[in-house]
Amino acid sequence: MPNTPTALIAEDESNLALALKDALARTWPSLRVVDMLGNGPATLHAVDQHSPDVLFLDIRMPGLTGLQVAEKLARGGHGDGPLVVFVTAYNEYAVQAFEREAVDYLVKPVNDERLAETVERLKKRLEARTVAPAAANDELSRALALIQKLAGGNVLAGAAPTYLKFLRAGIGDTVRIVPVDEISYMQAQDKYVSLYTADGEQLIRISLKELAEQLDPSVFTQVHRSTIVNMRYVETAERDLMGRVILTLRGVKDKVQVSRQHAHLFARM
Repeated sequence: MPNTPTALIAEDESNLALALKDALARTWPSLRVVDMLGNGPATLHAVDQHSPDVLFLDIRMPGLTGLQVAEKLARGGHGDGPLVVFVTAYNEYAVQAFEREAVDYLVKPVNDERLAETVERLKKRLEARTVAPAAANDELSRALALIQKLAGGNVLAGAAPTYLKFLRAGIGDTVRIVPVDEISYMQAQDKYVSLYTADGEQLIRISLKELAEQLDPSVFTQVHRSTIVNMRYVETAERDLMGRVILTLRGVKDKVQVSRQHAHLFARM
């Protein structure tokens, strides 16, 4: 194991990338993060340039997804390749695959306790690589094959996307599973997103942009830069005295304002 292990962080949300870097500084002080990337092609280039020991790889990125980046790494051409830790926001089939295989995963938002477990696994594997240097690519290939199997073989081919069905909302030390189809609307609150259901408000720590990319666009519509609405809950769309479009949602006391940019979506309602 090298005296100073190195890592890349591939994450298109800069605040999440910085949060992970800070968490790594706490849990693995000797690790040196040599670069942070925001898209797939740049990540592959950085792997060639830096030859990192570890790659923290977001599953959903522009250019190439994290899974596509991992597939290219598994096929070789990048030396022995880094040890890959996938970072996922509630991607159930990926989590199942990583639990059953050697490649590790982290669920956003990353907490220090879970990250510490990952760090220990990585340290052991870095030590083992001096004996079996090809193990990293072998593990990555097996995990990707299992992901393909669990997802019907369509993930890396770019077939029909899999949308979120559940979200995990934290309430103190308790985690609540919230079915996505029970959410009437979602609203950004600083570093959190509020989920509104018949049971009230729940908070999750994820950006609204990242959440929007994982929702079914035929059901969920962004009506404001800070608000996403479940269209199945929209009962009426009215204009107030200021000409603003205001939505009434089934089972929701508060009304939701639509920005001028998105008002055309409700012109015929």
